[in-house]
Amino acid sequence: MQTNLKIYNSLTGQKELFKPLIPKHVGMYVCGPTVYSNVHLGNVRTFISFDVIYRYLKFLGYKVRYVRNITDAGHLEDDSNEDKISKKARLEKLEPMEIVQQYTIDFHKVLDLVNNLPPDIEPTATGHIIEQIETTKDILKKGYAYESNGSIYFDVLKYNAEIDKYGKLSGRNIEDMIANTRTLEGQDEKRNPQDFALWKKASPQHIMRWSSPWGEGFPGWHMECTVMSTKYLGEQFDIHGGGMDLKFPHHECEIAQGKTANGVDPVKYWMHANMLTLNGKKMSKSTGNHLLPQEIFSGDNTLLSKAYSPAVVRFFMLQAHYRNMLDLSEDALQAAEKAYKKLMEAVKILPDLPQSEKSSEDVAALIESFYEAMNDDFNTPILIARLFEAVRLINSVKDGKASLTKADKQQLQNALNQFAFEVLGLHHTAQDAATHQAFDKTIQLLIDIRNNARAEKNWALSDQIRDELARFGIQLKDGKDGTTYSFK
Repeated sequence: MQTNLKIYNSLTGQKELFKPLIPKHVGMYVCGPTVYSNVHLGNVRTFISFDVIYRYLKFLGYKVRYVRNITDAGHLEDDSNEDKISKKARLEKLEPMEIVQQYTIDFHKVLDLVNNLPPDIEPTATGHIIEQIETTKDILKKGYAYESNGSIYFDVLKYNAEIDKYGKLSGRNIEDMIANTRTLEGQDEKRNPQDFALWKKASPQHIMRWSSPWGEGFPGWHMECTVMSTKYLGEQFDIHGGGMDLKFPHHECEIAQGKTANGVDPVKYWMHANMLTLNGKKMSKSTGNHLLPQEIFSGDNTLLSKAYSPAVVRFFMLQAHYRNMLDLSEDALQAAEKAYKKLMEAVKILPDLPQSEKSSEDVAALIESFYEAMNDDFNTPILIARLFEAVRLINSVKDGKASLTKADKQQLQNALNQFAFEVLGLHHTAQDAATHQAFDKTIQLLIDIRNNARAEKNWALSDQIRDELARFGIQLKDGKDGTTYSFK
């Protein structure tokens, strides 16, 4: 398969022509959530970004195996002896797996609402304890880890001296890391502050624990992704993704573990999605500058004046490139909602547009620009801009200012459906089709009531229906063939 797809590789700091390790096949691993709380909006943005990447690779014809894990153990608070799920379980007086189940369900529900496709494999850390112990034993046997008080730590300085540069993904220098190290709990067990846990001894109060050759404990956070990615994708695979915040230390440690265990760099293309801010500031519960996805969908919050649908939120997030910062605000959501409705309206009217003997524009070149945008490191904002060139053309044809042949109209309709829905995943087609049908019938009913009012010279009711619909962004247009509606 030959494509011109270029991907920005965080490891090299440049765009590279995509060449999978196995022709026509792609292995992609994305770090999933630590399920100790409701999924954050920033995480939702990351998962939407990689959903579009997954969709486009499949659209190009690749056979993709998409693996995204669930971290349900081992995610340490700083470098202490307590992971996030155990801490939450202790605070809420629940079993850790109750916490895991509750927030895994929330995670899946939110991603389903924003129309993400499920991954092909969704492994859990607790389901791969044996593999994590075996890989830890292997690294220990090779001399790049050591036991200390029942915990196993990776020897970063030895790896850096003998195998590869530690810090090559994040661009950090190990000498600077040493100089800037702060003291954390548990550091006295380590030979060097930079060393990280492959396995942690469980303290007496730690709830989640498993038997190991070194006593009862639990795996380090970084180990699970090394084990699960290589188990399902091989010792080397094509794409590893996650949020920018995971580049260091999580992904840096994955590289070190993988290369030590298997003798090869585990990943060919590293990809990182950027942060989401709220009203120009970092999201924070403590300052009140914080929104959960469900609060946006329901309107149950104090920061926005109304609810915004999951489809609009998804569209808003795709208006920025995945590697760029994105700021969420009321104005931005309102603009996204207006644009989304305009795009949906154009897609809706396209099949019924008149046909001509000759097209006034080069439709093939316009469709080619859709591919060019996505082939340039999955550039969704450029693709959306190109889709709106199609919207402009559709509205010009509707107004009699441009023309399309039957063949070009069909090509454009196919391309819009492919790129708006199949690639960008802008809505649940079946659900939205039913919703749109019900909405359309409701508006038509109001138009019929208004027509009867006009026939009876009840101008007050006629104007009220027109004005109320206009207030909701729906514009009525009276013509010789009857009354039609469109979105403002």
